[in-house]
Amino acid sequence: MNTTAKALVAILAVAGAARAQAPAESQARGVTVGVELDVLPYILSGYYGSVWVGRSPWRARAVVSRSTLPSFLVQDGFEDHRIDVIAALVDHFFQPGFRGFWLGGGAEYWDNDVRSKTDGRSASWDNVAATLGGGYVWKFRGNFYLNPWGAGHLIVGGDTKVPVGSQTYEPKRLTGEVSLKVGWHF
Repeated sequence: MNTTAKALVAILAVAGAARAQAPAESQARGVTVGVELDVLPYILSGYYGSVWVGRSPWRARAVVSRSTLPSFLVQDGFEDHRIDVIAALVDHFFQPGFRGFWLGGGAEYWDNDVRSKTDGRSASWDNVAATLGGGYVWKFRGNFYLNPWGAGHLIVGGDTKVPVGSQTYEPKRLTGEVSLKVGWHF
């Protein structure tokens, strides 16, 4: 089992343990636990899972995801840039109850792969990214919510020039992303 799969299993185990907790206990302490799925990675031949724990107005999130970048975002001469991500993030909400606008940031570990279109060779490398983002949580049925969001990612560590056969792939140092998450908290 690879690292990403192990992280996803850990997230699901934490979420399952949190589900077993009585809601009255959680609310008495002011602490809640939630899970989220993000639409974009599934569209990009991947997945996204997140578990979070929070005490209003703060929450801490653990994320595991995989995406394959669309070709228009990949440097000419290359294809199939896949990114596996493990992230630790902290968010601040401006309204009580984990609703409304939020801002957050944290660190992400990226395990990347890309393939050359000319000779079919591939290369792998790692990056560390600093992330800053925000969104809006709209609860539409109890604690079930939609969360449109956006973020910027700045590569702060790892390779910025990756040899792939006779070519060099240069990942963008600054990238942005927008998407829609679906979530629930207990």
